Amino acid sequence: MNPTQTPLAAGTSLLRFATAGSVDDGKSTLVGRLLYDSKSVLADQLEAVEQVSRGRGQEAPDLALLTDGLRAEREQGITIDVAYRYFATPRRRFILADTPGHVQYTRNMVTGASTAELAVVLVDARNGVVEQTRRHTAVAALLRVPHVVLAVNKMDLVGYDESVFAAIAAEFADYARGLGVPEVTAVPVSALAGDNVVEPSAHMDWYGGPTVLEHLETVSVDHDPQGDPARLPVQYVIRPQTAEHPDYRGYAGQIASGMLRVGAPVTVLPSRVTTTIEAIDTLDGPAETAWAPQSVTVRLAHDVDVSRGDMIAPADGPPPVTRDLTATVCHVADRPLRVGDRVLVKHTTRTVKAVVKEIPSRLALDDPARRTAVEELRANDIGQVVVRTAEPLALDPYARSRRTGSFLLIDPDDGTTLTACMATEPLS
Repeated sequence: MNPTQTPLAAGTSLLRFATAGSVDDGKSTLVGRLLYDSKSVLADQLEAVEQVSRGRGQEAPDLALLTDGLRAEREQGITIDVAYRYFATPRRRFILADTPGHVQYTRNMVTGASTAELAVVLVDARNGVVEQTRRHTAVAALLRVPHVVLAVNKMDLVGYDESVFAAIAAEFADYARGLGVPEVTAVPVSALAGDNVVEPSAHMDWYGGPTVLEHLETVSVDHDPQGDPARLPVQYVIRPQTAEHPDYRGYAGQIASGMLRVGAPVTVLPSRVTTTIEAIDTLDGPAETAWAPQSVTVRLAHDVDVSRGDMIAPADGPPPVTRDLTATVCHVADRPLRVGDRVLVKHTTRTVKAVVKEIPSRLALDDPARRTAVEELRANDIGQVVVRTAEPLALDPYARSRRTGSFLLIDPDDGTTLTACMATEPLS
């Protein structure tokens, strides 16, 4: 525990966010500054960084070392792996995914941003919006990240010029708007000097917006689970068969979205059998309601056939059940994905056999409107894929639910993850 860290207030919310930026834009330094100035660095970590920095002849600690943890990252001065950092302020808790900037590590950025509620996209004020900026923004848009922060870094190297910042922010906003990004907040910063990262800058009195940390602490992440359709993928069937509970039959899992209520009519998918919720059991005892992401055991009013991989959903709003899956995908394996490949589809708690029917296109992320016809997808490619499954799946479009609209393609021979998929509406 860092003795200088302010105690965490009870009931603080959690924000998951990811950082992205082109190589040498200063992303690792920004993250290091964020951790250092918010007093979220342990004393032994700081001592180790200071020791390495002194060995290099640097008086000030190299804050990039707080995140570039792999030896190859330190030697090359680049981020390779996704580095997760957990920290907190009195106002909020954070899970930070520091993602790589290189094109060949696009798959790592997809991994880090897939669960993020906010993405910080970094640009160098001297270079402005470059191809990697557009690529990372397009990935954030594809993954439906609801909030994007544009951090225009190295403002000290352009004389803290307001016109430079304004031009970059306008260009980025136009591009993001074309991708359907719902919200962009632009902040001029100098990660090296600490301007507008945690503390307001004394060099940019023309900027009246929040610092990066202030925005992270105040951006809205409140979400009403009643607004989403309820989805409970069944993980276990519980039948203790004890003298106390001889007829107990419960269906356990983590609620993926929405809210469940005792007495509500539900449908079991893919069988489409309809019944009602008789009881909801939690770790704290029986409950009348439960909501995502709680783990619960649901008991149904009728003795129906339910097994692992089935989904319990509202009778008046179940997800589509289909064997033909159309998705935007990021291919993450070194082995190419080709038409005709036999794969496994892992969706929530269900895994089924499938075959790749089509690869209609590969996306050019510098211009997402342009799509190229291809015969295969290689590592880090993003494109469209059509898959035919051996058994039906209850699948929401990813635009409606990030949890129940995503799935993986897996190599059936060795279990390697091949492709991360975001379900779309069926192709016309």
